[in-house]
Amino acid sequence: MAIVLNETPASRSGTSTGTSTGGAASSFPVTLADAYALQFGSVFLNFSPATADQRAHQLAAFVPSSISGADPQLGWNGSGTLTLDSEQVASTAVHDNNRAVVTLLASVNGQLMELGVPIYTANGALAVSGDPAWLPAPAQATPPSTAPSTADPTAQAALNAQLPAFFQAYASGDTATLNRFLAPGASVTGLGGSLSYAGISSLSVPTGGATRTISVTVTWQLVGQTAKFNSSYDMTVVDQGGKWFVRTIQASTDTGQAASS
Repeated sequence: MAIVLNETPASRSGTSTGTSTGGAASSFPVTLADAYALQFGSVFLNFSPATADQRAHQLAAFVPSSISGADPQLGWNGSGTLTLDSEQVASTAVHDNNRAVVTLLASVNGQLMELGVPIYTANGALAVSGDPAWLPAPAQATPPSTAPSTADPTAQAALNAQLPAFFQAYASGDTATLNRFLAPGASVTGLGGSLSYAGISSLSVPTGGATRTISVTVTWQLVGQTAKFNSSYDMTVVDQGGKWFVRTIQASTDTGQAASS
């Protein structure tokens, strides 16, 4: 099209951020580099004087000999301990066909952090090309408060009476029983008996027509245990002849607390 219109096409070069290959022309193996960085992170983010020799040997599998020979521990001074609890890829910034930085989100010694791992690739081979960078964890966001909606006490009372039986069926996963609470055409899969219903701690039912989106917080109990916890749901319910039926149920997106039931 650019040739026909005698136009100069926009440049496609440059650095890409996020989990990306840096453009259609890039041949950088993002998926392989992500996996490679995760394996490296599992070694680098664990150290102890008792296993220092083993760590140095394992790190040598990821970095060029010119680096591992000069600094077998990649900057660790041999004292203290670091323990990796968990890690996953947060993003991959591809700089060109050969270089990228894979950023890992990790929990170490019980604290959240990020680790930027420089990766070099050529002819199908990979290496960690330099010292990784210890980066801060993502900041904690503060969701905006949700303005309270006008409640419908009549509908809320009716749903308070009906929903316990629904959630008992939802917990058990008994399809036949569950279907009795569903609106025509609705399909809901239960929890298969992994939890048992222990009560509704809050319920918010706004005013509206025959179809409403409600917010409900359910208290679950682990089967065979005394442990309990809360889960919040957004549900679409439909009024049919004075009785409410469930059309959908999903994790709640509400940033505030539902009204007390």
